[in-house]
Amino acid sequence: MIPKNKLKIFNDPIYGFITIPNSDIFNLIEHKYFQRLRRISQMGMSYLVYPGAHHTRFHHALGCMHLMQKSVQTLRFKGVSISKEEEVALYIAILLHDIGHGPFSHAMEHSIVNGVSHEQISLLFMEHLNAEFNGTLTLAIDIFKGTYKRKFLCQLISGQLDMDRADYLKRDSFYTGVSEGNINTERLITMLNVVDDSLVVEEKGIYSVEKFLVARRFMYWQVYLHKTGLVAEQLLTRMLQRAKELTNNGIKLQASKALEYFLEHDVSIKEFDGNTLNLFSQLDDYDIISAMKAWQFHDDFVLKNLCEMIINRDLLKIKIKKKPIKNQLLEEHLQKLMDKYQISKAEAKYFVFKGEISNQAYEEKSQNINILFKSGKIQDIVKASDQLNLKALTKPVTKYFICYPKDKM
Repeated sequence: MIPKNKLKIFNDPIYGFITIPNSDIFNLIEHKYFQRLRRISQMGMSYLVYPGAHHTRFHHALGCMHLMQKSVQTLRFKGVSISKEEEVALYIAILLHDIGHGPFSHAMEHSIVNGVSHEQISLLFMEHLNAEFNGTLTLAIDIFKGTYKRKFLCQLISGQLDMDRADYLKRDSFYTGVSEGNINTERLITMLNVVDDSLVVEEKGIYSVEKFLVARRFMYWQVYLHKTGLVAEQLLTRMLQRAKELTNNGIKLQASKALEYFLEHDVSIKEFDGNTLNLFSQLDDYDIISAMKAWQFHDDFVLKNLCEMIINRDLLKIKIKKKPIKNQLLEEHLQKLMDKYQISKAEAKYFVFKGEISNQAYEEKSQNINILFKSGKIQDIVKASDQLNLKALTKPVTKYFICYPKDKM
């Protein structure tokens, strides 16, 4: 048997060539749990708005690892001590940080699993892989959980200027064509340093940080919270909820073995044992798409119409307001739909609903982005910047939406 060449190079459209640092990382990338990320879309239903947004969590994870390699090189060059074990642990932690995402990234968290977040599932996957790889992921798990003694290593994985955000803003900007999100990751990383075990950005990088925060605000309003993508994700979540409701009522739906399991069982974090995790690892976007293609012909009015809307991109009408939606307006749309199709209020609520969205580009009280001045002074980016609107970015902006059918439904 010819041994595998484990020093692979990926050609990435964002950064060029990405190298795999060692054989352990290669073996993790080769694992079926990680390969599944090739079948999980990075941006959920956003491709219905931006046709190019078909990139995957696999792309993103490799990009994050590449940026982490650059960060380690930069910090070592500046005299920051990072051991070989810590370096490898950083690569593993950032590579696997999104491994727990379900189909279309976020839809399952609010529908057919019982309030289990993708971060919790990521940790379960990492612990399972740690057992399989003889404990070599232990340090990576500590860094991922934020419990490792060296704070700045945890900040590189999960912070307000981490490698996750640095990659997804630049990558999502590229694939959507929304240039406002195109940040200068190279300069941001080059300006990183460590003081008192905390990550800081050198004074020369202050404008790159400003651009990063403003880009994050733009991307949330223009892309991640775009009204069409928002209503599509709401419909997908409700479609899965309806499928679970019908299954619980004894109606058998055509679905893959993995999807069928999650429709039939009420799975919370306590029920996520090895068997459940293995079944979850078999779930991807294709399970949901193939189910939708079958369910669009189902007898159930709700399931049939929800599937048709998503497949044909004939979505609900959505209106976004600055003030909360009045219940009277919601009731009017509900009654109109009930009268038109002779359906119950419970059924009508799948098509008429309200909600809210919030955007906060920078959380001033949570793991600050600190600027290191030449004098040695350290100051939060909001106070250090002469950009007046940065203070405004610390305040959450909430908007309210209502969805209801177009007249032609």
